Amino acid sequence: MKVNVGPDPSLVYRPDLDPEMAKSKDSFRNYTSGPLLDRVFTTYKLMHTHQTVDFVNRKRIQYGSFSYKKMTIMEAVDMLDDLVDESDPDVDFPNSFHAFQTAEGIRKAHPDKDWFHLVGLLHDLGKILALWGEPQWAVVGDTFPVGCRPQASVVFCDSTFQDNPDLQDPRYNTEFGTYQPHCGLENVLMSWGHDEYLYQMMKFNKFSLPSEAFYMIRFHSFYPWHTGGDYRQLCSQQDLDMLPWQV
Repeated sequence: MKVNVGPDPSLVYRPDLDPEMAKSKDSFRNYTSGPLLDRVFTTYKLMHTHQTVDFVNRKRIQYGSFSYKKMTIMEAVDMLDDLVDESDPDVDFPNSFHAFQTAEGIRKAHPDKDWFHLVGLLHDLGKILALWGEPQWAVVGDTFPVGCRPQASVVFCDSTFQDNPDLQDPRYNTEFGTYQPHCGLENVLMSWGHDEYLYQMMKFNKFSLPSEAFYMIRFHSFYPWHTGGDYRQLCSQQDLDMLPWQV
């Protein structure tokens, strides 16, 4: 997949320029063109090939003891200075800048909810997995349920799942797959990545945040659901009630 386009100066990291202001809102999450498209497509192709029920279960076991490293939140934020998200079609600068930028944007929009902009700072910290040796396709990017057929709004859905072995398995390749209708997202096995890792880590360490915060962390990359309108057949009423928190 090759796209011949000129350089986009808005993707050059300039600390004096807020990149959120450098591009129009309508140009974000553009998966059809742009100078980063080859990199983004490759990341999603690998993700959609290797994220299977077996893979996710193995990763949940591997990281479930949370014994790899002890660090503060700010130490984790600082580590993201060394990470550029290969699934992001919009920006090409370190993820730590994005974390502070998101937190500040939420603080301005919701000054009455101190925990809300804390979520903005925390939400991508699970990406440190990519600095511990995990390939980025197992860390970054939009998430989706494994154990059932991917739905239309999953990024590159029509061109990246052909080699995923679960889609040859009759247990997993139907609309509901291994799930029951309206079983609730808490009972759905999501693709492994920074969302699920951070959510589980926060639970393990008993973070003092409201349930909405945990929900936002766990599903903020589940764009096919909260933005694409898919996977409603798996949702419980609680999921639908939580949907407005996915901002």
